[in-house]
Amino acid sequence: MPEKRALLSVSDKTGLIDFARRLHNAGVQLIASGGSARALAAEGLPVTPVEELTGFPEILGGRVKTLHPAVHGGILARRTEAHLAELKDHGLAPIDLVVVNLYPFQQTVAQPNVSEADAIEQIDIGGVALLRAAAKNFESVAVVCNPDDYDAVATAVESDDLALSLRRELALKAFRHTAEYDTAIAAYLTTQVTQPASTALPATLPVTLEQAQVMRYGENPHQQGGYYRYAGDAPAFEQLHGKEMSYNNWLDLDGSWLAAQDFPEPTVAIIKHSNPCGLASATTLAEAYTKALASDPVSAFGGIISVNRPLDLATAEQIGDLFVEIVAAPAYEADALKFLQRKKNLRILLATGQTDRPLSLRSVYGGVLVQELDTSTADMEPSNWQIVSKAQPSAAQLADLAFAWRVCRHVKSNAIVYVQDQATVGVGAGQMSRVDSVMMAAHKAGDRAHGAVMASDAFFPFADGIEAAAEYGIAAVVQPGGSVRDEEVIAAVDKLGLVMAFTGVRHFKH
Repeated sequence: MPEKRALLSVSDKTGLIDFARRLHNAGVQLIASGGSARALAAEGLPVTPVEELTGFPEILGGRVKTLHPAVHGGILARRTEAHLAELKDHGLAPIDLVVVNLYPFQQTVAQPNVSEADAIEQIDIGGVALLRAAAKNFESVAVVCNPDDYDAVATAVESDDLALSLRRELALKAFRHTAEYDTAIAAYLTTQVTQPASTALPATLPVTLEQAQVMRYGENPHQQGGYYRYAGDAPAFEQLHGKEMSYNNWLDLDGSWLAAQDFPEPTVAIIKHSNPCGLASATTLAEAYTKALASDPVSAFGGIISVNRPLDLATAEQIGDLFVEIVAAPAYEADALKFLQRKKNLRILLATGQTDRPLSLRSVYGGVLVQELDTSTADMEPSNWQIVSKAQPSAAQLADLAFAWRVCRHVKSNAIVYVQDQATVGVGAGQMSRVDSVMMAAHKAGDRAHGAVMASDAFFPFADGIEAAAEYGIAAVVQPGGSVRDEEVIAAVDKLGLVMAFTGVRHFKH
């Protein structure tokens, strides 16, 4: 049997030496490029440098090493008499195994302040060509792009059983790998290209997702479910304790985490079924938690808690024995973490990084909806509002209106939020009628609605919502304005002696 030949050209040299030694001991001739060849030679392994195979040195600072017929002819040749004879005529020989991983482009562009020139230099050309060539010819060639596969491949080589099924599986991995790599490059370059002023959305949106978790089921037990993250991104959270995350856990965590991080003061967000049942800010997290829980303690049972400060023991003790699914924080004090870990099943999550995803994606029948995230700032400042009522807000009312308005964008439409002292006291969410949301928030608030302020994510189309709020004791209202009946609504506000501000910005969240 002719000697088998393997080409090794890797950026990540994890496990390379042991793998190459097993190949050598199995009678495989080793060919390697650049740093891979030097690494093998340093360990005493016999290796043929690529330039010796090609008769041509590396050029252009290493940009061209393996782009040569001696390499690609050996990889792409089918094991037919005609192809093998043609190789022989040119003094070439087949290559049976290609081991390549690519320049770390994704890791490079993930670094802060990386220059475009540095990013471009990490775009692998020869490596991608090698992977695609070997994967195309998987009928005869095995391709390895992940060190995790070294053991299985070495074992197969040692037993002379590189089966077609394994080669096909490895080829699929290689094509997926190069597809993800190209997508990462396209995504990076998309961020470097100035979009027309009329739109911030690119004409094409390259997205590659990698499976991070397979779940027991999705929203319901009869649905399959999984969690995927953007390829190349580090995990957004590290789970420190508790049961495995479920589909609904991840969905609710998204709303809880984003809501808590939206506020400048120490803030606690308690989420149930994607909506805040309690959200409050205070001078300490413990105080904020007490206020958030008081908003709707019944709904908080089985909820998800996120905070925007390191979680301390006082706050952990406040959470106490309340059954919650998840606690998420940017950090934990050691004694607080130990206290929470008394609950065997409580999922404790630590935020591990800031993801930079300016766009929101949602799958719909036949496609994907894409929009910018709702991160507007100007309308969060009361100084940019228009006070349209005769009555003017007090300083305390204005502060509560600003808090309620910020909460509002985290509540599903039609959204109505009642607030007292920087804390929700009633939330109406997801109703088909805005008046129904007003009544739902009032039901949750009870007597706490008296003197509270109210925020509405969109304008009131009629005065009935305002009139209902006044009956429950609401004293001030903030809303976008813009209805054809604004004058009618303002007249009702003045008749009832309420305060009302227009922000000029809507915050639907469907």
